[in-house]
Amino acid sequence: MQLDDLYRRVIMDHYKNPRNRGRFEDDAVTVDLNNPTCGDRISLQLKTKEGVVEDARFTGEGCSISMSSASMMTEAVKGKTIEQALDMASRFSSLMQGEAVEFDDYEELEALSGVNKFPARIKCATLAWNALRKGIDEDK
Repeated sequence: MQLDDLYRRVIMDHYKNPRNRGRFEDDAVTVDLNNPTCGDRISLQLKTKEGVVEDARFTGEGCSISMSSASMMTEAVKGKTIEQALDMASRFSSLMQGEAVEFDDYEELEALSGVNKFPARIKCATLAWNALRKGIDEDK
Protein backbone atom coordinates (compact mmCIF):
# COMPACT_ATOMS: atom_id res chain seq x y z
CA MET A 1 0.00 0.00 0.00
CA GLN A 2 1.31 3.43 -0.92
CA LEU A 3 1.78 5.99 1.84
CA ASP A 4 -0.65 8.36 0.10
CA ASP A 5 -3.31 5.63 0.14
CA LEU A 6 -2.74 5.03 3.84
CA TYR A 7 -3.00 8.75 4.56
CA ARG A 8 -6.19 8.97 2.49
CA ARG A 9 -7.68 6.10 4.51
CA VAL A 10 -6.79 7.76 7.81
CA ILE A 11 -8.38 11.03 6.67
CA MET A 12 -11.54 9.30 5.45
CA ASP A 13 -11.79 7.25 8.65
CA HIS A 14 -11.76 10.43 10.74
CA TYR A 15 -14.27 12.04 8.37
CA LYS A 16 -16.71 9.11 8.40
CA ASN A 17 -16.15 8.24 12.08
CA PRO A 18 -15.23 11.52 13.75
CA ARG A 19 -13.81 11.34 17.23
CA ASN A 20 -15.10 13.74 19.89
CA ARG A 21 -17.97 15.02 17.77
CA GLY A 22 -20.66 16.61 19.92
CA ARG A 23 -21.15 19.22 22.59
CA PHE A 24 -20.63 19.38 26.33
CA GLU A 25 -23.71 19.91 28.47
CA ASP A 26 -21.84 21.90 31.10
CA ASP A 27 -19.36 24.76 30.99
CA ALA A 28 -16.67 24.74 28.36
CA VAL A 29 -14.81 27.38 26.39
CA THR A 30 -16.57 27.57 23.01
CA VAL A 31 -15.07 28.99 19.83
CA ASP A 32 -17.00 29.31 16.57
CA LEU A 33 -14.99 29.81 13.39
CA ASN A 34 -15.71 29.52 9.71
CA ASN A 35 -13.84 29.57 6.45
CA PRO A 36 -15.84 31.90 4.20
CA THR A 37 -13.94 30.85 1.08
CA CYS A 38 -15.34 27.31 1.17
CA GLY A 39 -18.08 27.30 3.81
CA ASP A 40 -16.37 25.11 6.40
CA ARG A 41 -17.47 25.93 9.93
CA ILE A 42 -16.55 24.57 13.33
CA SER A 43 -17.65 25.03 16.89
CA LEU A 44 -14.90 23.83 19.21
CA GLN A 45 -15.37 23.29 22.92
CA LEU A 46 -12.47 22.93 25.33
CA LYS A 47 -12.31 21.93 28.95
CA THR A 48 -9.08 22.81 30.69
CA LYS A 49 -8.04 22.35 34.28
CA GLU A 50 -4.80 23.40 35.94
CA GLY A 51 -3.10 24.02 32.61
CA VAL A 52 -4.15 20.75 30.95
CA VAL A 53 -6.63 20.16 28.13
CA GLU A 54 -8.91 17.68 29.83
CA ASP A 55 -11.34 17.27 26.94
CA ALA A 56 -12.25 18.70 23.55
CA ARG A 57 -15.27 18.33 21.31
CA PHE A 58 -16.43 19.83 18.07
CA THR A 59 -19.43 20.22 15.82
CA GLY A 60 -19.61 21.71 12.39
CA GLU A 61 -19.86 21.11 8.71
CA GLY A 62 -17.26 21.06 6.02
CA CYS A 63 -15.08 19.09 3.70
CA SER A 64 -13.32 15.88 4.63
CA ILE A 65 -10.08 17.77 5.29
CA SER A 66 -11.56 20.23 7.80
CA MET A 67 -13.67 17.67 9.67
CA SER A 68 -10.86 15.09 9.75
CA SER A 69 -8.42 17.69 11.00
CA ALA A 70 -10.86 18.66 13.77
CA SER A 71 -11.29 15.03 14.77
CA MET A 72 -7.54 14.42 14.83
CA MET A 73 -6.85 17.66 16.68
CA THR A 74 -9.33 16.88 19.47
CA GLU A 75 -7.76 13.44 19.90
CA ALA A 76 -4.23 14.80 19.82
CA VAL A 77 -4.59 17.55 22.44
CA LYS A 78 -6.54 15.69 25.11
CA GLY A 79 -4.35 15.22 28.16
CA LYS A 80 -1.73 17.65 26.89
CA THR A 81 -0.67 20.74 28.75
CA ILE A 82 -1.66 24.07 27.23
CA GLU A 83 1.96 24.57 26.21
CA GLN A 84 2.12 21.15 24.54
CA ALA A 85 -1.17 21.80 22.69
CA LEU A 86 0.09 25.17 21.44
CA ASP A 87 3.39 23.60 20.39
CA MET A 88 1.46 20.94 18.49
CA ALA A 89 -0.60 23.68 16.78
CA SER A 90 2.61 25.45 15.80
CA ARG A 91 4.11 22.24 14.40
CA PHE A 92 0.89 21.56 12.49
CA SER A 93 1.12 25.03 10.92
CA SER A 94 4.68 24.21 9.87
CA LEU A 95 3.47 20.94 8.36
CA MET A 96 0.90 22.89 6.34
CA GLN A 97 3.70 25.10 5.02
CA GLY A 98 5.50 22.05 3.66
CA GLU A 99 8.05 21.60 6.41
CA ALA A 100 9.04 18.11 7.49
CA VAL A 101 7.42 17.66 10.88
CA GLU A 102 6.91 14.51 12.91
CA PHE A 103 4.22 14.00 15.51
CA ASP A 104 5.50 11.28 17.78
CA ASP A 105 2.75 12.26 20.20
CA TYR A 106 -0.02 11.64 17.59
CA GLU A 107 1.26 10.31 14.28
CA GLU A 108 -2.11 10.36 12.50
CA LEU A 109 -1.68 14.12 12.03
CA GLU A 110 1.00 13.35 9.47
CA ALA A 111 -1.78 12.02 7.20
CA LEU A 112 -2.64 15.66 6.48
CA SER A 113 0.86 16.45 5.22
CA GLY A 114 -0.21 16.30 1.57
CA VAL A 115 -2.64 19.17 2.04
CA ASN A 116 0.20 21.66 1.57
CA LYS A 117 0.24 20.74 -2.13
CA PHE A 118 -3.20 22.35 -2.42
CA PRO A 119 -2.94 25.91 -1.03
CA ALA A 120 -6.71 26.46 -1.09
CA ARG A 121 -7.15 23.50 1.29
CA ILE A 122 -4.67 24.68 3.92
CA LYS A 123 -7.35 26.88 5.51
CA CYS A 124 -9.59 23.82 5.69
CA ALA A 125 -6.95 21.84 7.58
CA THR A 126 -6.02 24.67 9.95
CA LEU A 127 -9.55 25.81 10.89
CA ALA A 128 -9.82 23.60 13.98
CA TRP A 129 -6.26 24.45 15.03
CA ASN A 130 -7.02 28.17 14.80
CA ALA A 131 -10.09 27.54 16.97
CA LEU A 132 -7.86 25.73 19.47
CA ARG A 133 -5.48 28.68 19.70
CA LYS A 134 -8.36 31.11 20.10
CA GLY A 135 -10.00 28.94 22.75
CA ILE A 136 -6.80 28.66 24.76
CA ASP A 137 -6.33 32.42 24.50
CA GLU A 138 -9.91 33.06 25.68
CA ASP A 139 -9.51 30.63 28.56
CA LYS A 140 -6.63 32.61 30.12
